[in-house]
Amino acid sequence: MRYLILYISLLLSAILPAQEGTSIISLSEYLGYVKTFHPIVKQANLLINESEAKLMKARGAFDPKFEIDYNQKTFKNTEYYNKLNATFKIPTWYGIELKGNFEENTGDYLNPEATVPDDGLYSAGVSVSLAQGLLINKRMAMLKQAKMYIKQAKADRQILVNTILYNATTTYFNWLKTYNEKRVYEDFLNNAIMRFDGVKKSFEVGEMPAIDTLEARITLNDRRLNLEKARVKFMKSSLELSNYLWLDENTPVEINDDIIPDINTFESVDTILNTSGLEIENLNINDHPKMQSLDYKLQGLTIEKRLSLNNLLPKVDLQYNFLSQTPEVSRSFSTSAYKSGLNVSIPLFLRKERADLKLAQLKIQDTKFEIQTARISLKNKIISINQELESYTLQNNYTTVIVGDYEQMLTAEERKFFLGESSLFLVNSRESKLIDAKLKAIALENSFFNTKASLFNVLVISNINTN
Repeated sequence: MRYLILYISLLLSAILPAQEGTSIISLSEYLGYVKTFHPIVKQANLLINESEAKLMKARGAFDPKFEIDYNQKTFKNTEYYNKLNATFKIPTWYGIELKGNFEENTGDYLNPEATVPDDGLYSAGVSVSLAQGLLINKRMAMLKQAKMYIKQAKADRQILVNTILYNATTTYFNWLKTYNEKRVYEDFLNNAIMRFDGVKKSFEVGEMPAIDTLEARITLNDRRLNLEKARVKFMKSSLELSNYLWLDENTPVEINDDIIPDINTFESVDTILNTSGLEIENLNINDHPKMQSLDYKLQGLTIEKRLSLNNLLPKVDLQYNFLSQTPEVSRSFSTSAYKSGLNVSIPLFLRKERADLKLAQLKIQDTKFEIQTARISLKNKIISINQELESYTLQNNYTTVIVGDYEQMLTAEERKFFLGESSLFLVNSRESKLIDAKLKAIALENSFFNTKASLFNVLVISNINTN
């Protein structure tokens, strides 16, 4: 009779109804919220905005300029001078600047060279850098580098967003792990409660000794203790998950007790993270955002080197302006009336220029070393993670078999206990082995998930499936 009561209790524990009143948030839904509303993802977009602002600033060096210089001096009712100089300049891509000028000067003590016709003097000409600054100058270099920074910022943004999604994904996997552990302890706590009630009833009718009730109660309290620990871990992981959940840019979300993860994530993880069907041996490392970012950095440093090399040349600036007092007549500008100038300068030792060139060369060499290291590191990481995934797949197959075998042994032990050929101690021992096997299976699945996330992170996959 005692075995029949206990066996019925075990059967009832196996058919208890599932948890009701809960809502499931899948990995794809969760990552969709993270990618859309997380503040750091929004912050990553600022990289693009910042680089675009720098590009606008660099283009400003080529904006046309209008300048007015006006000076006047009057003393003891005498006009010493009254000078007006208005200039309109148009910088061009190479070291050439177009310039138009109007000059009007009057006064009793005017410098003779400043004497111009009563209606003023007009000039139109050009300023050319013949050596330093002709093929490349500071404003040209800044504009080219700004364009390069936009491309680099896009690659860096992709890396930053991927890192946030990776951290969010591993947090979800840890949440799923703690939830599965809690479920295991909940299931076996029900078994312990049913078993304790059955043993207690058998003891009350005199069919079982008191020591069996003590052993059943020890097992029951041990299951309760483990469940409480699992609940705390699950609560902590839920709070960690809440760090990544936002309904909009200003409204964070806290996970409630009725929100649970998707326990069927294993079947969909490849589709969500877009890691299925990858041919590792055919991957082009140079297309990786990290490599692209470093390549754009190298191109920017190469521009800086060209500018430093150009600064070794002497400064030879030539100006030539046609003069006219009747600018409305185009033929009034002729070579017979002009103003020209030549300015030549060169430092004797060029120490500053040579140092700038040396520093630019060192930066380029350092970046080349970084590119080589990053290429080898990425390649080896991808190969290592791929092999690790293959190993986890094999380990998972072994673990599935082990868990199934422990379940059969527990079922057999319970059947023997029902027939009076076993003891409660052996049943509890078999059950403890099964619990350990299930927890190991959960931990192994979590390791597999984290390795998938690592592959997602190393490859910097941005087009995740959040449908």
